[in-house]
Amino acid sequence: MSDLDDTDLDILRMLAEDGRRSYSDIGEAVDLSPPAVSDRVSRLREAGVIRRFTIDVDRSTLRAGTPVLLRVTPATGEREAVRGALSDDAAVEHVFLTADGDVLAHARVPHGPTYEWVESTLGPERIADLAVESLADAEWTPSVGATEFAFECVECGNSVTSEGATARLDGSLYHFCCPSCESRFRERYDRIEEGV
Repeated sequence: MSDLDDTDLDILRMLAEDGRRSYSDIGEAVDLSPPAVSDRVSRLREAGVIRRFTIDVDRSTLRAGTPVLLRVTPATGEREAVRGALSDDAAVEHVFLTADGDVLAHARVPHGPTYEWVESTLGPERIADLAVESLADAEWTPSVGATEFAFECVECGNSVTSEGATARLDGSLYHFCCPSCESRFRERYDRIEEGV
């Protein structure tokens, strides 16, 4: 699977709308049999396009704390620790890393002062700066757009087009934009394997 066709994108759109949609329902919409849809979904999962199927819980209906948007400027060298701690916390719904290295998080903070929850979750030594915005509402609407949707070459980072290649090495699937990137990656991979 070096690129996605319109049918793959349609399947992704339908699963983004409802991850529990049946393969027969999807197949009817894209003119494929349920086993063919299952094969495509399996390929999309194997390629890493689909990472997991999950649910979207409206925590406001559960009265699960105060909705906030956090912007954490991590202390030097603490970015991954901050991102990991927020990702692992049950109160956090979404975590983002900004281009300037800050970590944004949408969370429902347990009742009480937000800064106390942040400090107990992250540790004050990991925080260089913190901004908290109370939210009136939040909506998460993942979507699949047809434009600019392509695999990234594992060797150079370019988009993989129909001229690209896909290779399986030791059970993992890798995508390449061209044969020379695949060749360079395989050579380095083999050297690393020999050294182990």
